[in-house]
Amino acid sequence: MSETVTNLLNRRSVRLFEQKPIPPEKKELILQSIHRSPTAGNMMLFSVIDVESQAAKDKLAETCDDQPFIAKSPWVLLFLADFQRWWDYFTYSGVYEKCKVQNLEMRKPEMGDLMMALSDALIAAQTAVIAADSLGLGSCYIGDIMEKYEIHKELFKLPRYVFPIALLCLGKPVETELTKKMSPRFPREYVIHSDVYRPLPKDEVATFEAPLVKRYHPDGKYREGIDNYAQQVFFRKFNAAFSYEMNRSVKEILKNWE
Repeated sequence: MSETVTNLLNRRSVRLFEQKPIPPEKKELILQSIHRSPTAGNMMLFSVIDVESQAAKDKLAETCDDQPFIAKSPWVLLFLADFQRWWDYFTYSGVYEKCKVQNLEMRKPEMGDLMMALSDALIAAQTAVIAADSLGLGSCYIGDIMEKYEIHKELFKLPRYVFPIALLCLGKPVETELTKKMSPRFPREYVIHSDVYRPLPKDEVATFEAPLVKRYHPDGKYREGIDNYAQQVFFRKFNAAFSYEMNRSVKEILKNWE
């Protein structure tokens, strides 16, 4: 088996890092890999902010659902879906004037453009994860960057057509018994389909959830008032305050985009 595939199969989120800087040569290789990541139409609809300021890290540890390890991470990268650069480029290059000559309205970025930019940004982030892992560095995605849009917009001076989609914390992992454990996944047959989408059958729920129930609730017990794993996830994550804030924040970003 190739080293790359081995790394992919063994990858896990890391939230405990050695408190020492990442060597500049490793950073440079990861940044080069990001720069060469796959991109729609070679438009590179993403940008990355290297968060060097400790004050900014401290703020992110608070705004991203109160996760102190963010502030202690040796390297923090913010991945942005970015159509602002192309919009400015179009503007500087006389596209508006050319549209007027041709009696056309200059189309502004819409939801489809945002989806493409989000794809580019997340592909770039995952490229960074793979490159980092190959260099002996661990990583952890922080999706909570989509929350508190107004704060993050001001903190990073984000213009209209920029969407903060992923924060990535990187560093040399501190190995413990807990960090060595890999999170289970749902059985592959429920995730990888053949030819057409296969809905989850009701009578297969027990098989579907078995790996996660075995890992997180082997005794079959849940917190008071909760009967099963689905209810546990619904009330702990999907219906939690941070999920409501994430959706509120994303709506604000979309209103600003449109």
